[in-house]
Amino acid sequence: MVHASLGGSGAHPQRVLDVLLDVLGPEGTLVVPAFTPENSDTSRAHKALVAGLGEQDLRAFRAAMPAFEPEYTPCPTMGALAEAVRTAPGAVRSAHPQTSFAGLGPLAKELTADHHPHCHLGELSPLARLYAEDAQVLLLRVGFEVCSAFHLAEYRLPPPLPRRTYRCVVDEPGGWVSYEDLALDDGDFADIGGRLPRGLLVEREWGGRAAVLFGMRAAVDDAVGQMARYRLGMA
Repeated sequence: MVHASLGGSGAHPQRVLDVLLDVLGPEGTLVVPAFTPENSDTSRAHKALVAGLGEQDLRAFRAAMPAFEPEYTPCPTMGALAEAVRTAPGAVRSAHPQTSFAGLGPLAKELTADHHPHCHLGELSPLARLYAEDAQVLLLRVGFEVCSAFHLAEYRLPPPLPRRTYRCVVDEPGGWVSYEDLALDDGDFADIGGRLPRGLLVEREWGGRAAVLFGMRAAVDDAVGQMARYRLGMA
């Protein structure tokens, strides 16, 4: 699973995608977050879209918002590499209207199938399947603050985190639905990543910024322990 920011690197996203697929080989599978936070009326991305709108214009905007379609809805906030994967021939994408994943390779369909619409990043999402496969995670010119694997740790905390209501558009324009899921919080992800045992990480530099590779299972397990101590005060 790759999180990447290619801006300023001089690298074309298709070239980066080709290199990653070449390294993985025919038996490897590449997965990227293809999230659509703008399809959520409480997200920063959505709030930026409607900033400054009056009440009437806001109602019109909400009524006309397009529904999420796995095959067609772009994921602009995830970066150029994620879009390159999502639009590549043979790519598949999970069906969650806010936190989908796109993949290429022999396990892509299995990893992205049956993403429950009320489970962003927990046991009924591709993250749990990636954990089961002990996937590797590559942070390419981005930090741990965007490491979506740590969200799986949030679902595994004892006791469970509080829940909250999410809203998004599905099925048809303006087709807003509400559902409940955990109140996810990535505010401490950078600190959690900074406290991971360095032996878990392979750290290099690419395009003038850090590139970090690590096994997802060990990192998530460590993150669960950290969150239990620092968030829940268990130790």
